[in-house]
Amino acid sequence: MSGQYDGMAIGVFELDSECACFVALDAAAKTADVKIQSVERNRLGAGACVKMRGSISDVNAAMEAALRKAAPIAKIVSHTVIAAPDKGTELAAAMTIHK
Repeated sequence: MSGQYDGMAIGVFELDSECACFVALDAAAKTADVKIQSVERNRLGAGACVKMRGSISDVNAAMEAALRKAAPIAKIVSHTVIAAPDKGTELAAAMTIHK
């Protein structure tokens, strides 16, 4: 996975429903050219976190679409877009996948 996302922005959103995460990420992927990096179930079993990658404009467009689709069906716990992740941020993002 190292280098696979070099130079890409990262968008992360967390919802209180895992099912709603899939609905939202589908909307994101249909809206812009983003790659879904991971979907991670919350430790408490309710909800999930989605990481997506792409250009900053694509990630912003995808995030807007995802949140718009999620809002009526789930609680948006958190969301952010990082335009140019630091190497340490990249490492931390990769470490959380499949935990």
